Amino acid sequence: MRKTLALLSLSLGIALVNPLWSVVAQVPNLLPLPVPTTPEILLPPAPTPQIPPLEPIALRSCAPRYACLGWDEQILGQRGKGGDRKALLASIDNSLGYLAKNEAIAAYQNYPIKEITLDRVRRSLLRFRQLVVSSKSTAQLQASVRREFVFYQSVGNDGKGTVKFTAYYEPIYTASRVKTSAYKYPLYRLPPDFNQWAKPHPKRIDLEGKDGLLGNKSQLRGLEMLWFRDRLDAYMVHIQGSAQINLTNGTKTSVGYAGGTDYPWTSIGKELAKDGKLPLEGLTLPRLISYFQRQPQELNNYLPRWERFIFFQETNGRPATGSIHVPVTPERSIATDKALMPPGALALIYNSFPYPARAGRLEYRTVSRFVLDQDTGSAIKGPGRVDYFMGSGKLAGDRAGVTGGNGSLYYLLLRE
Repeated sequence: MRKTLALLSLSLGIALVNPLWSVVAQVPNLLPLPVPTTPEILLPPAPTPQIPPLEPIALRSCAPRYACLGWDEQILGQRGKGGDRKALLASIDNSLGYLAKNEAIAAYQNYPIKEITLDRVRRSLLRFRQLVVSSKSTAQLQASVRREFVFYQSVGNDGKGTVKFTAYYEPIYTASRVKTSAYKYPLYRLPPDFNQWAKPHPKRIDLEGKDGLLGNKSQLRGLEMLWFRDRLDAYMVHIQGSAQINLTNGTKTSVGYAGGTDYPWTSIGKELAKDGKLPLEGLTLPRLISYFQRQPQELNNYLPRWERFIFFQETNGRPATGSIHVPVTPERSIATDKALMPPGALALIYNSFPYPARAGRLEYRTVSRFVLDQDTGSAIKGPGRVDYFMGSGKLAGDRAGVTGGNGSLYYLLLRE
């Protein structure tokens, strides 16, 4: 899924994706985003080029317990709401399935941290699964994890553990299987001869035209699979890499990433800010959507600036899938740079995330969350980036679109 995924970062040029609000007034009211801190840990020293992306840390005792790493209330539930223990166990099982495959064996053969091996990652997941099943309380699970596991902290983007968070989701759009006067913006299948395409690849503007309607003049003619009413909808599917689709004939399907041309990520928001069209500070997706609604001709000027072009395959309603070829689980899967981070491994993130509150509002809570590293993305580079999967649909998109801030990332390995 995230092979091509880049969040549409509007303020920082990093990806930050949100659903397309048909009415800007529907955007929830938001509280200020707090910046998490992690007072109970000893941060690693600033890295040199020889220092690996992860370093073991010593955990300090801390109080109250809910302010300490490993306090994950979402597993067992709180405030009268059920937890997601079943979903977490399913996500663990997905990672265990991946670790049994040849691709996992190959991935860990050259992993740069010698003590992080496939066998240790697998045993860590199996023990953590036992603890999730047997723990009677959040405090019991937290204590067991802190006692039995070593915490390897990402050195972050500054050598001091600072990790930039964004979130992604799976959108739900309406599309047609046939071109009509209303549904005219296509999504394309992977060309059968794509592996033989000469490089540099054609750019987005070469494949779909400045207005997205190159049509019969495109070398992709005949590869159209779905048609969208709004060009920005089709573009967002390119950004997200997958989508659930409500078809105009009343049936449903889904699409997923099949391949992409060889160009880097470019943020539309950053491009608009660079040209002085919108202020960089406080630039959000609703503001960007509102800008394009007022000036739709600007789509032709800015969408082609992301030169990379994405191809899709129909996935027939299957859930969104990560780069290690397992389903990603809402709020339990993350995407990181797989050149640096251990695929399929158990991790813990510490950051502020938006949650539904009263009257359609979203409020932020700083949380410690156990997750599985199951995905990657073209904009997710370096040890200081985490992309958090929120799920499918509008609420997931609302939350993903306003997730951000600096937090921290840890990988949990059983003590030897």
